[in-house]
Amino acid sequence: MTMNAADLVHDISGLVTLPDVYLRINELIEDPNSSSNDIARVVKQDASFTMRLLKLANSALYSFPSAIDSVDKAIAIIGTAQVRNLALSLSVARSFAGLPNDLVSMENFWKHSLLCALSARHLAKLTRRCEPDALFTAGLLHDIGELIIFNRLPLQAKQALLTVLDAEGELPIYQAERATMGFDHSAVGGELAQAWNLPALLKECISHHHNLVKADKHPREVAVIHLANIIAQMAEIDSTELDDVEPIDPKAWEVTGLDAEVIEPIMRAAQGELAEVEKLFLE
Repeated sequence: MTMNAADLVHDISGLVTLPDVYLRINELIEDPNSSSNDIARVVKQDASFTMRLLKLANSALYSFPSAIDSVDKAIAIIGTAQVRNLALSLSVARSFAGLPNDLVSMENFWKHSLLCALSARHLAKLTRRCEPDALFTAGLLHDIGELIIFNRLPLQAKQALLTVLDAEGELPIYQAERATMGFDHSAVGGELAQAWNLPALLKECISHHHNLVKADKHPREVAVIHLANIIAQMAEIDSTELDDVEPIDPKAWEVTGLDAEVIEPIMRAAQGELAEVEKLFLE
């Protein structure tokens, strides 16, 4: 039987679920009658999430002048929408941490994802028209469909990886996946975002970061994730040569108003921040 991207996430709740803390925060943010106090109350009920949120708020990502020592203060300073994004980022990293696969190192997968998230956050600040925390979350989740493919279609995923190796870097993984399966990880990730009812911005960034022309509601944010993904690839191999990674769509520069001069400083910044952020998300 031929499967499509939607089939892979059809019964995703049996594989991974979003924790209650994220679902409750999301519900309250969507409720016009709720307040930041309601959100703080939900966060405080999850001791593990509270600890991670406070660590994140006090990390170099924010560099606030004074310590943030309470959930209420974190929400007041970071904002409710940002807390939702952080809750989603932390939740997904934890939910997928134990998802078994025999094809790739989870450590390498999350390293790339975090480098993309950090790069996206810096790019968002440079464009001055994007929300850095939302783009951090989009960067962290951009390849989430790969983990589902690895778990549910291991033979086809292995074939796609071998095709990339045979091409000696001339063929991006998403093209090999399309050739092997008829769809790629961004399509699977988009279906997951739909199944989990994630915000439209996240869904579009996950679905279209390899195909910018399809981004109609949030083209600038999708372009940022496209660039961040490639900067993350460069950071992983510690190269500033564009020939060493998959090509950048010229539309990304056009839409963001940025140019290639931003690549190296952002790559170095993301590399410098990685160790601290890995501790927050993966330990």
